[in-house]
Formats: sequence, structure tokens, C-alpha cells
Amino acid sequence: MKRSFLTAIALVAIHFSFSQKINTKAVYQKCTGFAISKSLSEMPVIAEENLKESEKREIEIRRRTPAALYNKSSQPGVDPIAQNTMGTRAMAGPIVNWQGTTGNASPPDPSGAAGTNHFYQAINLKHTIYNKTGSIIAGPFALNSLWAGSTNDGDPVVLYDKYADRWMMTQFNGTDEILVAVSTSSNPAGTYFTYTFVPAPGTFPDYPKYSVWSDGYYCTSNLGAPENVAVFDRTKMLAGNPTAGMISLLLPSTPNNGFYAPLSADADGTLPPFGTPCPLVCYEDDTWSSGGTDQLHVFKFTTDWLVPTNSTLVLDQLLPTSPINVNFNVNWDDVSQPGTTQKLDAISGVLMFRAQYRIWTGYNTMVINHAVITNSVTKQVGIRWYELRQNSITGVWSIYQEGTYSPDLHSRWMASIAMDDNGSIGMAYAVSSPTVYPSLRYTGRLAGDPLGLMTFSETIAIAGTSSQTFFNRFGDYSQTSLDPDGITFWHTGEYMSGGAKTRIFSWQIPLMTTGVNNSANASAQLTVYQNENSLNIKGIKIPGNGEMQVDLFDVLGRELINKKVTPSDNTFETTMDISTLPKATYLLRVGSSQFQKVIKVMIN
Repeated sequence: MKRSFLTAIALVAIHFSFSQKINTKAVYQKCTGFAISKSLSEMPVIAEENLKESEKREIEIRRRTPAALYNKSSQPGVDPIAQNTMGTRAMAGPIVNWQGTTGNASPPDPSGAAGTNHFYQAINLKHTIYNKTGSIIAGPFALNSLWAGSTNDGDPVVLYDKYADRWMMTQFNGTDEILVAVSTSSNPAGTYFTYTFVPAPGTFPDYPKYSVWSDGYYCTSNLGAPENVAVFDRTKMLAGNPTAGMISLLLPSTPNNGFYAPLSADADGTLPPFGTPCPLVCYEDDTWSSGGTDQLHVFKFTTDWLVPTNSTLVLDQLLPTSPINVNFNVNWDDVSQPGTTQKLDAISGVLMFRAQYRIWTGYNTMVINHAVITNSVTKQVGIRWYELRQNSITGVWSIYQEGTYSPDLHSRWMASIAMDDNGSIGMAYAVSSPTVYPSLRYTGRLAGDPLGLMTFSETIAIAGTSSQTFFNRFGDYSQTSLDPDGITFWHTGEYMSGGAKTRIFSWQIPLMTTGVNNSANASAQLTVYQNENSLNIKGIKIPGNGEMQVDLFDVLGRELINKKVTPSDNTFETTMDISTLPKATYLLRVGSSQFQKVIKVMIN
């Protein structure tokens, strides 16, 4: 994040003073640059000493300014729904756990995602591809290596588009360009279709976040200008079409604290049908405006690629939350560390990446989180997390559960949260206090556990051994992704050990029956094979024997075939007529309101 306070003040003033005068019509722009990159495996590996001196550290001032508080006394002294004790269920240790890419850029902004065989991580100025045991397959490379002639500017985001079996990597370029690369195949070390997009003139896509949706790759940022939400043409970009475009729209005016970046829903599990409006969400504190409310704002972005100007972005719902306190230090000095007065930025004002979205039978879910102050006297920082549910028929969202994770006297922040195929929730985060160096830990809960609680014991992924003393920026990113197997969580984040380090680790949440870990036996298995014009499907170890739905989708999320099955002894067999379907990759889902399993299927 690169801009100064003065720029932030000017842009925020423009947003609020003239928002009613701005043309809210969707703006369509074609990409300004397209190329096919060289294969990453053929590019030179970069050493830290080869980075230019000017590229070794991000500018320290994030483009934001503290908001005026209208009613500071309304902030709760103690978070009313704080979980003050640790969960008692035994959590499994990390499956793999290795040190990620390091560099001199501060903060590192780690981002990464897991595919079928790889983990792809990017930090400021570098990106690296690993196999799933931690061995480097390719890299590290300079962040700008994919876009010839671009600068090495940072704020990267990596996503794995599991529906197309492709990789997406992004960064910004200079003062106003967004760079997006989409792999030409499933090989992350191969070639990429590279695109350059320019938002509204004179804007800067600070703190960008991206998501995978059926009709586009959605992008939000701390843009501070009229068109602050965008969608890129996923269909064309996957095909390497040089005419791929971007639709951008103004988010309806919303109270904020001067640092403002809503999150767009990022699909996991089943891809929503093409044309499904993409939800976006942000939170509001009651002190940010006169008569304000602690609540979530849920927006709806409807994209029309045939007539782009018909695209719309509207406020869909307001969801009041339990009281929150986000009155953080005006200089962003929030989290204590051992042996120093230097505190770390908790990154208030925004939801933390990702807003994971999943389709279940009868409803959809979205899990999100953000930092809060759990005690106004000690200024301890905790994690407020939410599971939102949307009724599949009415489209109405509600807060199904919310909790504040703060089980002891340490601060927790920089969290990322996701839900697996069993409905279990995993969350990983940074931990620090006067007695604990900045470290990385994780926890979780089962779908049927008491609402609002992380019921598993906290597990240390890596313990820090030093403090950061030179400034307060820490993170600023972390990312939890879900493995294509549907049950393995992967996380990358920052910790301190003789300097800033990044970590990559994975874990699973055990399924529990009468206190016994039976996850190995309870994981559903699907066997699918093609017999001429018939697709034969067999499921074993299916949780429960109630009626379930079997659906076949194309890679754009369109449902092609659906049928009901009722397992017997946790097993079922069924067939689908595929005589009219072309040769392609499809997605098969088996699911109920409590469980789902999604696998890729090739039809020849």
C-alpha cells in the first residue's frame, strides 16, 4: 500500500462530498495490454541482492486516515460475545509446515493458494511455486516477471481457480494499473495469459483483493474513487482472448474509518450458476457516522457482459451485529510485543481476506472475520468472525452465528477463515502479546458445535522468536485456502524470527464421534467412470443415509443434470445420461444440508 495521508484525505473527501453527483452507470473498459508470458520454468530465479534498493521496502504509510468518532462512549468496554476460554476438542497438528518466501519488503503481504499438486505463494516483490511437501518447483521470481516491462510494485494476490484448473496471480503497476495473469494450463510453472487493466483515471488500486466467481474475477480495493469495485471477464481470460474487459461500478456510499475495502465473495465447493449476482460485504461501526449502527453491509453485483452498462451494484441487506469496538489507536499502534514499546497494526476498518462462499442444499454460506478490541482497558485485540447464511429460495441473508475469539490474554489478528466440505470451520491467525512473540496459530469448530465458539484447542503452527521494532506495519495480508480435496486447510501468513518470515502450513479438522477421531473413516469417497453415454457414480463412507442430491455442472457453474439418491449403509450408486454433453471437464457434487463433496470429471 503506497499512498500518503494527504492523498487519502483528498480522495475520501471526494468520495463523500460528491458521491451523489457521480454517474453511477457501469463503466466498461477493455484491457490495455495483453501478452502470453514465457514459461516461468524458463525464467531466471531472483536473489535478494538483485532487487533494486528502491524496491526493498514498501512505503510505510498506508493510504488511510483516522475517521472522526461520533459517539465514542457507545463502544463496549468488553466484547459481549467474547470466547474467553480455549476449546477442548483435540486439534490435529499441521500436516505440512515450512518456511515460505522471504524478502526485504515490509510488510511482506503473503498470499497463496493450494491446487491439486502445488502451493503457489507470492509476497511483495517475489513469487514461488512449491510442491505440497515444501520443495521449490520454480522460483523465487521477481513479482513483475510475468508482465514484460512492468514495475515490481507489490500487493500480490494468488488464487487457484479450481473450476477451470487454472492459476491467477496479480499485482499493481505504477500508480494506476492492475496486472492480472491467468495460467494457460494447470501447470503453475508454465506460461500465462497476462492482462493490464486501468481503473478510473487518476486512481490507485490500493490493498486489492480478488475472488473467483462464475461470470468473472471480482476485484475490490481501497480505491477512494468513483469506480471502486470491478469485475474482469473470466471467460475470455481463461481462453486467452486479448479483448477481455473490465466492468467497474461505484459502491453505494457507506460509513467507514478512512481505510475502506469491501470483500467480494470467493467461491469454494460448487461454482454458482453463471449470472448469479456476486455478494460483497463490509462492516460498519456505530461511531463512524451520526446515528450509526454496528452492522454488516451486504451488496449485490450483477454483471451483464452482453450490455456491460446494464450491470448494477446495489446495497442488498443490512445485518446488525453484536456490539463491536474497533476504536483502534489513531496511529495504528495496536498489538503489543515482548521487549519493545513498538506495537503492530491490527488493520482495522476492513474484513480480512477471504470472504469464502459455499453453496449447500437449501442455503449458501459466507464466512468472514475482522479485528476488534475485546477489552477497552487493556486494548487486547481479538477476532470477530461470522457465518452468514442465505436462503436459496428467497435470497435473504442472515447472521447464522458470530463469535469473538479471545481465549486468553494474548492478542489475535490477521486472521483468515474458511469452511470445509463437512461444514467445519478453520481459522488461522497471528498471535502476539508482551509475553509471546508474533507467531502463527490455528483453531476450528465442527458444524454441529454450539454456535459462536471455536471448540478445538488452539494449535501453534510456528512460534515467533523476536519482535518487530522498526515500525508498526505487519502482515498486511494472510490467506487461508481450501485444498481441492475439500477437507484440508492451507494458510500463509507472517511471523517474526530474527526478522520477518512467512510460513506455509496445512491442517484438517478431525470429525468426532463420542470423542473418537474418525476422520479417516468418515471422509466420503466418490468413484466416477464413463461407460459410453453413461456416467456411473458410486459413493462410499457417505455421512448419513438421508436423501442427497447429485448434480453435474460445467465450468461456468451451470447445472446440467440433477437427481436424488438415498444411501444405504452409507453407500449409493447411480448413473447419468451424458449422451448430449460435449467432451470437456465438469464438476460433480454430492450433497445435503450438512455435507457436500465436489470432484472434477472428464467426459470424453
